Amino acid sequence: MTARQLLDTLITNIGQLLTMEGKGPAKGEQMKKLSVLNHAAVGVKDGKIAFVGSAKQAEQLQAERVIDADGRLVTPGLVDPHTHLVFGGSREQEMTLKQQGVPYLEILKRGGGILSTVAATRNASEEELVQKAKLHLDRMLSYGMTTVEAKSGYGLDRQTELKQLRVVKRLKEEHPIDLVSTFLGAHAIPPEYQHDPEQFLAEMLELLDVVKAEQLAEFVDIFCETGVFTVEQSRAFLQAAQAKGFAVKIHADEIDPLGGTELAVELGAASGDHLVGASEAGIRKLAQSNTIAVLLPGTSFYLGKEAYAKARSMIDAGAAVALSTDFNPGSSPTENLQLIMSIAALKLKMTPEEIWHAVTVNAAYAIHRGEEAGRIAIGRKADLVIWDASNYAYVPYHYGVNHVHMVLKAGRVVAERSRGDVIATTYAD
Repeated sequence: MTARQLLDTLITNIGQLLTMEGKGPAKGEQMKKLSVLNHAAVGVKDGKIAFVGSAKQAEQLQAERVIDADGRLVTPGLVDPHTHLVFGGSREQEMTLKQQGVPYLEILKRGGGILSTVAATRNASEEELVQKAKLHLDRMLSYGMTTVEAKSGYGLDRQTELKQLRVVKRLKEEHPIDLVSTFLGAHAIPPEYQHDPEQFLAEMLELLDVVKAEQLAEFVDIFCETGVFTVEQSRAFLQAAQAKGFAVKIHADEIDPLGGTELAVELGAASGDHLVGASEAGIRKLAQSNTIAVLLPGTSFYLGKEAYAKARSMIDAGAAVALSTDFNPGSSPTENLQLIMSIAALKLKMTPEEIWHAVTVNAAYAIHRGEEAGRIAIGRKADLVIWDASNYAYVPYHYGVNHVHMVLKAGRVVAERSRGDVIATTYAD
C-alpha cells in the first residue's frame, strides 16, 4: 500500500490487533500462541484488507473514512461452524419439565422434543422461516459473527428438508453473514420410520441428487449416537454422500463413546462435532488427522450436564479444536458465541489464546472457509470486529454481555453500538 493510494476505510489507533497468522488450522501447541500487533492499524480497499501495520506507518495513508479504534481490540469476524439456524417454533415450555427431571422420552410422548420442532418447521411457510432466521442472524451479527454454518434437519422428509435448505440459499443473498449450508436430513428417525431406519436413510440419500442439482448444500452430516444412527449406518451414509461429491461432517460421540470420533477421522470429515464421549483412542487419532474437533459446550451447559468435551486432552494431544454455539431450539438456544467463549474458559479449561483460535481460524477450517475467513491478511475479505475491550483476554473473562463495538463485513459497517448496550445492525440501510 502506497501513500498515494486512497483507502476506503482506515482503522487506526488499535490497542491490540489479532491477525491469527499461520498456515492451515492451529493444532495443539500452535493454539497456545497468538500473533498480536500492538498500536496497530488496518486499511480496507474494495472490501478487502489492503494494509496491516503500525498506527505510525498508517499516518502516511489516506482514506475516505478513518475509524479511531481508541485503543480497542480488533480481531477477525467470528466464525460459527455448527448451527441449526432454520426451524419453526420454539421450546421454552420444556425448560420447566427438564428442571422437574422429566425424561426426554417422556417429553417426546407429550408432543415435545425434536418432533415438536419438526412439526412446527413442516407447518411453517418458506417466508416465515426466512423472517425467523433473519432475526437470529441479526443477533449473531450483533455478537460479531460474520461466517456461519447452517444445517437442515428439522424436516425429516423430502419437502421440508429442501425447504430449509432453500431458506439458507435465499439468506445467502439477503443477509451480510456468509452462510455455509449443510444437509442434515439424518438428524433423527421420524416416527413413521422407527422400525425401518435403513429405508429412511435411503430416502435421504436419494434427496442428495436434488440438493446437488440445486446447489443447496456442500456438506452432509448425520447424528451418530445411541438411539439414532449407528457407526455402521453413519459410515455407509456418509460414504455414499462423498461418492456424490459432498464433503462430510458428523455429530459424533455426544453421549456415548460409540466410535464416531474415529469414524470422522477414517472418512476425512471436515469436522467431528460434540465429541463429549470421545475415547482416548479417538482423541489420539483426531490429533493425527486434519479433522477439526468442533466442541459445543453450550449444549452441556444448557442441559445441566456434568460432562463436557475433553478440550484439554484434545489440544494437549495435538488436535485442532473449534467452538460453536450449536444454536438450536432444544439444547442450546443462544446466538451468543461470546458466551460460549466464556463457558469454554470455565468448563473446558481453555486459555484465551486457544479460545480465539477456536472461534476464528479453526472454526473457518471446520467449514472449509479457512482460506477466506478467520484471519486478517492482505487480500482477504475485510471481516473485522472492533471490541469494547483493550485486550483479547477480557472478552471471555467478562461473561454474559456483548463486547462488540463495531462489525465490518467485507469492509462495510454492518453493526455498531448505538447507545448504551444496544448493538444496531445497519446492513439494510
